[in-house]
Amino acid sequence: MSRSFIKMNGLGNDFVIVQPGADPFEPTPDQAREICDRIDGVGCDQLIVLEPSEKANIRMRVWNADGGEVAICGNAARCVAWLFMQAGKRGHVWVETAAGLLEAFKAPDGTVTVDMGAPRLEWSDIPLASPMNTLELDLRVESAKGGPGCVSMGNPHVVFFVDNVDVAPVESLGPWLEKHQRFPEGANVGFAQIVSPERIRLRVWERGVGLTRACGTGACAALVAAQRRGLVGRRAVVETEGGELIVEWRESDGHVLMAGPVEVEFTGRLPDSVSPEPALPARRGDSQVAANDYGASMDYDDRHSGAPDPFRRA
Repeated sequence: MSRSFIKMNGLGNDFVIVQPGADPFEPTPDQAREICDRIDGVGCDQLIVLEPSEKANIRMRVWNADGGEVAICGNAARCVAWLFMQAGKRGHVWVETAAGLLEAFKAPDGTVTVDMGAPRLEWSDIPLASPMNTLELDLRVESAKGGPGCVSMGNPHVVFFVDNVDVAPVESLGPWLEKHQRFPEGANVGFAQIVSPERIRLRVWERGVGLTRACGTGACAALVAAQRRGLVGRRAVVETEGGELIVEWRESDGHVLMAGPVEVEFTGRLPDSVSPEPALPARRGDSQVAANDYGASMDYDDRHSGAPDPFRRA
């Protein structure tokens, strides 16, 4: 059966989001790679499959462009949350992931904030191959200032600090570091430049994807790793190639909050072969129409309602 999808992005980090259907959609690695392929497929960083949830408004599963399923994607969670908030005319939703429940809110300016929960900082939570101090690993690469910090935001991140992220060896060393023996489940590799205590510039080689225009969990990991070393405060703007995210490591409960814009690109259908048919871009200003049309067939679960603003806005 042909399934509808919506193409969205968060700061250029883009996703094909497949809605729940009568039958579960369980793509094989080959099918996920085919959909993500930017030449012969729809083209995206990650394939997102939505499913009903008994714990939240919706459950999302994530396949990287290499066909591997992973636990979480921060920018995708913001896109999924926006989609359901628009379709359900709500300002707050819960999203279930393999890494846990995420709470999301829509701000008056249209940005979407997701509460990513508390970062995991023990070596076994990353995970690393053996006990190590995640504040600074004994791992040196060219142009980096000391060893990297390690953080899990539901997925493993290693963050190197550099003087100039524009010349950091992201593409040359990223593939090697992603599969380094110290990271038994692989790693997302970030290179961060501290511009000021309130601003970080970041480039990320994403596990199973490659160089991306933005990485939401990578932005969270960069803020946490930098704050642990006293390089930034608990809240900063993280600047990526695709735009800016606001990240806060909240002192009251240790949760990391990430806020930024999302965008609808177009809608389409996946045929039985999972070889995508051509899809026309959404007309300018049609994001609400696309959300309404796409969300019309979804069973929006409104058990979870009412929410404080995570960034304390009135």
